[in-house]
Amino acid sequence: MQPGAIGRVQSPRIIRIGGGVAREVGEVMAQLGVARPLIVTDTNLVALGHVQTVTDVLDAERVDWRLFDDVVEDPTDTCVDAGLAAFRNGDFDCIIGLGGGSPMDTAKAISFMSVNPGHVRDYKAPVQIDRCGPPVILIPTTGGTGSELTRWCVITDTAQPEKYNLSGLACVATAALIDWTFTTTKPWRITADTAVDSLTHAMEALVSRKAFPYADGFALAAMPAIAKHVRMACAEPENATARSALMLAAAQAGMAFSNASVALVHGMSRPIGAHFHVAHGLSNAMLLPKVTQFSIGAAQARYATCARVMDWARDHDTDATACERLVENLTVLNADLKVPSPSSLGHAAKPAIFELMAAQALASGSPQNNPRIPTQDEIVQLYRDIW
Repeated sequence: MQPGAIGRVQSPRIIRIGGGVAREVGEVMAQLGVARPLIVTDTNLVALGHVQTVTDVLDAERVDWRLFDDVVEDPTDTCVDAGLAAFRNGDFDCIIGLGGGSPMDTAKAISFMSVNPGHVRDYKAPVQIDRCGPPVILIPTTGGTGSELTRWCVITDTAQPEKYNLSGLACVATAALIDWTFTTTKPWRITADTAVDSLTHAMEALVSRKAFPYADGFALAAMPAIAKHVRMACAEPENATARSALMLAAAQAGMAFSNASVALVHGMSRPIGAHFHVAHGLSNAMLLPKVTQFSIGAAQARYATCARVMDWARDHDTDATACERLVENLTVLNADLKVPSPSSLGHAAKPAIFELMAAQALASGSPQNNPRIPTQDEIVQLYRDIW
């Protein structure tokens, strides 16, 4: 960011962070003046009992709520349509999104599509969706996507394999209740993938061409917490210190990238998810070391800072040395977290698909925020490298 440039910040009106804050949902609803929520979630979270944690509070306070639990992983336009129909079939004045990125993004889309015409694909970035729907209260259960604090959501199109960004004031939650206690039930793979998702948010926000000091502060706080605690959280799922640190870091990284934007890793990650149904955090992890290595020369000092704040390089190391250690440690982290290659998951490398994915990545706008802006051919080569 150039001196004198302006940073623009969007965030929820209410943010509560800490163990047990999900049980304050009734108090937050009263603060917002709403009383009839549609709860948007998935069947797994119902089975885990997380939804009941919230509904018990609402029942005790005599709140009339209804449930939409048909959210799918990587939510589709048809999933949004079904949720929108459920919303319109009731007398609801707010939406509670409970879960990982999929339920939270679906909740956002249901809200803004209830007051905006057309199909959800009509609003994909760079369109800014500023006409807001009913209040949205988000309660994350995974810690990774940062959706509870961002001005973004991501929807998968069923007419063609494409995941598109949606952005604007209408994609900002009204309130966020960030309760780490939900995350102790996360399995090892999801713990690892969501942590690397958060790390990618923080790193890309710091090196983004849209970076500015307010967002930098969140990114710099998130990175060392993730590097320190991710292995511990995987090994000890109920470790309160590790879980609370990762949840806070996910929120901080969410604030960072929501306002400074993500870059090439995310631009390339979404097509992997759309075409091969690889979880978003996992596809980020597959890409992060190689894309970092590709980009370092255009923002060496910033990447060196990433290495230093995570204690992967020493203060007296040159920036070049720090950057080398950054790539080395990202590679080691992937090995420790058992991050597979796409080919090891059975996904064949097909040149035609790589060309389409590269075009979709560029069309998303995220690669244009990268320190080194890639050509389509360079993106294709990066896909080949990680395959």
